[in-house]
Amino acid sequence: MAIVNVSDQSFAEETSEGVVLADFWATWCGPCKMIAPVLEEIDSEMGDQVKIAKLDVDENQETAGKYGVMSIPTLLMFKDGEVVETIVGFQPKEQLVELINKHV
Repeated sequence: MAIVNVSDQSFAEETSEGVVLADFWATWCGPCKMIAPVLEEIDSEMGDQVKIAKLDVDENQETAGKYGVMSIPTLLMFKDGEVVETIVGFQPKEQLVELINKHV
């Protein structure tokens, strides 16, 4: 499954079922740029188990506000539409894979 870019309009629908890792990011954010290739690797290895959704906080402030995102990158793990984990800041691939495996 490819990484999907979501907006305020599509966020709820894209995170409503299954296991979804939502990445709140911005183009100017250094750690966000560092985590992007990590998420792409995870997607290529685990894409059948988890959907990765990216939300640009500059363009979609409503959703970021709804979930209380104050720092980026923030990763929210959803399971069937409910937030089950929150990670703030860059995390190595191993930690993210561990987190995903807890919920799949």
